[in-house]
Amino acid sequence: MTNICRKLGALVIAMVVIPAPGLAGATEQAQQRRAGRDVRQDTRQGSRDTKQDCRAANQKSNSQCRQDKRDTKQQGRQTARDIKY
Repeated sequence: MTNICRKLGALVIAMVVIPAPGLAGATEQAQQRRAGRDVRQDTRQGSRDTKQDCRAANQKSNSQCRQDKRDTKQQGRQTARDIKY
């Protein structure tokens, strides 16, 4: 009985100590997703500022300012994709 308890205890310890191979990748992927989300959120505010600055300068039409905002957001999306993949 004692020998079985030792083997069982060793098995439990081995299961706890030896990490799963996919676990590290999942953590890294989560960090990449989080970093990408942070970039997109910062980009949203940056694109708002871009449009407000454009409209305040009154050098372009409203549609051109909207296009500048879209371009800024698209650049942020691409940066987030580069982080994730």
